[in-house]
Amino acid sequence: MEVSFKAKVGDSTFSIETGKMALQASGAVMVRYGETMVLVTVVSTDEIREGIDFVPLTVEYKEKGYAAGRIPGNYFRREIGRPSEKETLTARIIDRPIRPLFPKDYRYETQIIATVLCVDNENDPDILAMTGASAALEMSDIPFAGPIACVRVGRIKGDFRVNPTREELEESDINLIVAGSKDAVVMVEGGGLFVKEEDMLEAIFFGHRALQPIIELQVKLKEAVSLPKRSAPVSEIDETLAKDVELLAAERIKEAIMVPEKLKRRDTLKRVKADLVVAIGDRYAGREKQVDEVFHNLERHIMRNLAVAEGSRIDGREFDEVRPITCEVGLLPRTHGSALFRRGETLALAVVTLGSTSDEQRVETLNGNVFMPFMLHYNFLPFSVGEARRFGSPGRREIGHGGLSTRAVEKILPDRDNFDYTIRVVSEILESNGSSSMATVCASSLALMDAGVPTTAPVAGIAMGLIKEGDDVRILSDILGDEDHMGDMDFKVAGTREGITSLQMDIKIEGLSKPIMQKALDQARKGRLFILDKMEETIKEPRPEISPYAPKLLSIKINPDKIRDVIGPGGKVIRAIQLETDSRIDIDDSGLIKILGVDEASSEKALKMIREIVREADVGAIYEGTVRKIMDFGAFVEIFPGTDGLVHISQLDSKRVNKVTDILREGDKVMVKVLEVDRDGKIRLSRKAAMGE
Repeated sequence: MEVSFKAKVGDSTFSIETGKMALQASGAVMVRYGETMVLVTVVSTDEIREGIDFVPLTVEYKEKGYAAGRIPGNYFRREIGRPSEKETLTARIIDRPIRPLFPKDYRYETQIIATVLCVDNENDPDILAMTGASAALEMSDIPFAGPIACVRVGRIKGDFRVNPTREELEESDINLIVAGSKDAVVMVEGGGLFVKEEDMLEAIFFGHRALQPIIELQVKLKEAVSLPKRSAPVSEIDETLAKDVELLAAERIKEAIMVPEKLKRRDTLKRVKADLVVAIGDRYAGREKQVDEVFHNLERHIMRNLAVAEGSRIDGREFDEVRPITCEVGLLPRTHGSALFRRGETLALAVVTLGSTSDEQRVETLNGNVFMPFMLHYNFLPFSVGEARRFGSPGRREIGHGGLSTRAVEKILPDRDNFDYTIRVVSEILESNGSSSMATVCASSLALMDAGVPTTAPVAGIAMGLIKEGDDVRILSDILGDEDHMGDMDFKVAGTREGITSLQMDIKIEGLSKPIMQKALDQARKGRLFILDKMEETIKEPRPEISPYAPKLLSIKINPDKIRDVIGPGGKVIRAIQLETDSRIDIDDSGLIKILGVDEASSEKALKMIREIVREADVGAIYEGTVRKIMDFGAFVEIFPGTDGLVHISQLDSKRVNKVTDILREGDKVMVKVLEVDRDGKIRLSRKAAMGE
């Protein structure tokens, strides 16, 4: 049965349709906003996947070239290979709010695929894909605690706007994705241009109100076409086993949890579990998975009870206390900029490299090619958590953390008119125990200042956590990995002293009230300012000069008619200059030439050679030229490379000259004065006038 439901959201109509396409999927919807359309399908297998303790959910998001009337630019002209960064980040946006809404014990292999079929270059399909995933699950037989919906929030000239167009976002100082249910916000992703905490809070709840019509559409969809939900297996805990584990291990688990050092805490817990297995003997033989689950649940309960009932964190800190911080800059002498940022047991090394325009990353998108002069790459190294695992290309987590850090840092970068370098920052996570993405933000800011990049202000980030038991709420600043794993919220906030630049929030419970979120933002600001104070003790502002090992960028604007002279036939001239000076030269159609040499001397040499080529004759000026050709009526003299003029026989000498060769021969050096440059660019020279002066 084909059905369609529509609602006005912002300035356009939001619609959800089903019953026409992908009818063999467990659930399938076409989501449309304006003329952007996304097909979202979900399929869940009939057989339980054994041997796992997680929901086997995969999410894929794919942008098709035809959606924007484009043919892919790769060799095969197909959408193949690794997903783009945008596709990866959107898949994460879908996954993060959806995954917690599956039953905890759901073990059926499930796949969500969002395919962008049409784009109107005004409305981004990412938020449609997230909402479509919820709608497809709602109408399917898959158990799901939805619905949820997603909108984008902007702020233009002080007014909040739901789902602003691409053009409107260029004027907006907020770009925020908000996902929520009928009653609560469940995910936030985005950033702003130094936005105050209270303004960001208003933006979040403005988005939550704006998505309510989309929630109502899904309720109507479910009433019209939904299938009976399949039953999900529920693992029942053996109460006798739970009591035995608590009796034998609770006190030792509490002692182990309160070991401050991460690796010692982990090893102590392993010993407690090993001793527990020995102590319970053969009574629970063959039920090792249940023992593990009961042990983990008890560990989680004790950690949370410490916070709520005893007012204590596992490492002994106050709830709003940030771990000890140390910073170091300039530790890698030959790189263009470097910094080491440590916060507790999390350590990030950031390294800056400066390049030319040709080093920009070209990204093919549905809206055309985008050139990125700033790149921040995050690498999570396995030894940072004491693991030995396959070391390959960055995964979704690395790309996601890199995207979050990029949004935080890019707001403080200078504009291209004042600093025309391509900038790459690489963050290597060397140790990790919570909030390595926020450590990346801090280390990157320090490294940029060390590199002499004229950033507008230092930027720092902090990760906040939450433990909520009934009405008892504890907000934790600078959370550890265990607090993240066993808590109810992961809330990352980055910004300067002036305001927020990047924000990411994931909720593991039903949602958060506005007062709790306000308190979390205020506590995050306090922590961020503390971190900025520590960073500024090491370096307070950018160095006045870039590293002597950084390439030196010079530029010159020439007459566009001279571009061919600089390039030369088949690029011969420009290649020769680059080879001789060890530099890279970029020329655009306007005549702007950018020279990037390995050092200042090479850049200056290349600039001098280009100036010689593009020089234009000044009327009245005297030059030393070279005779290139003798004619009966005069001689052609090259006054500088690529530019010559005619010395008429009458201008060779103050006395009468019978033959040109009586005065000049080819190859002679001669002083000449420019008498005239006509409208065609022809130059009239005089040896006689030069001799007179």
